[in-house]
Amino acid sequence: MLLDIGLFIGGLLLILIAGELFTNGIESVGNKLNLSKNFTGSVLAAVGTALPETILPIIAVLFFAENSGTEIGIGAILGAPFMLSTLAFPLVGITVLIAYLLKKREISLNIEEVGLRRDLVFFLFAYSIALFIVPYENHILRIFTAIFLLVLYFFYVFLTFRGESEDMEEVEHLYFAPKLANPPLFLMIFQVVFSLILMIGGAHAFVHGIESISLKFGLSPLLFSLLFAPIATELPEKINSVLWVLRGKDSLAIGNISGAMVFQSTIPVSFGIVFTHWNLDGLAFISGIFAIIAGFFVLTLSYANKKLIPFGFTAGIVLYLIYIYMAVSSIKV
Repeated sequence: MLLDIGLFIGGLLLILIAGELFTNGIESVGNKLNLSKNFTGSVLAAVGTALPETILPIIAVLFFAENSGTEIGIGAILGAPFMLSTLAFPLVGITVLIAYLLKKREISLNIEEVGLRRDLVFFLFAYSIALFIVPYENHILRIFTAIFLLVLYFFYVFLTFRGESEDMEEVEHLYFAPKLANPPLFLMIFQVVFSLILMIGGAHAFVHGIESISLKFGLSPLLFSLLFAPIATELPEKINSVLWVLRGKDSLAIGNISGAMVFQSTIPVSFGIVFTHWNLDGLAFISGIFAIIAGFFVLTLSYANKKLIPFGFTAGIVLYLIYIYMAVSSIKV
């Protein structure tokens, strides 16, 4: 049991360290190439912080499919959008409200509404396809749907790149060259590649720990991975976004989460559609419904007064608490 816990914690630490290295490296690349703030936040930073929960289901399905890997993989794929919309968004909203009450900042979020709306529209469209339109029985149509989601994401990247946005602010020094004010591009790329290798190793250990712990406690691997794995692997999004909000970098904070939602509803989902049964029901399906409701609510309030947007972000916590209650009730039964 201690070995399983050690693998769980050790794998998690490796994943988080790798995620931080990747984010730092990819943001340095964005700054080096003079990319916009919106593109860096919604694409580069979002992909970087989303990689831990993306690598996790791929490792689970490909290497642990004979045991509980498929269930863990599906849980991790569904858990990411659910946690982002019902936990990460509320964390940002609560941070803004608390900072406002402490007179540390204004309540209005200084975000690029066009970018936020684009992210949420793509998320709602892609995730609705994954939940409601995916043909479960016809494998050819499933492959076509997965390809469509992949193309949809790259179209989103294209629109984000072409969209108007403010210039990128100064980023932290590259971890692999902390004393260099302008490190070479190849060193940034090396840090990114190194972080990916570290992340894969951490994910392998993390999945093995999840599988063993959940089985020993009699929990469903799908439910365990849906509730706990995304909370752990999405720590980079939550921590980075909170720090950015406190520093007044609202566009990066929000784009980091909303961009990750688009990524998670297309790239990992397309993998799940092709390589798993993807026959969603029960709590798994409800998690997707709650994610869509939370995202739609934020999208609606984005057209209202800016002062209401933090409340829209915060409201998703209600759905998260309801889901936790439903999950705990199902375990008791």
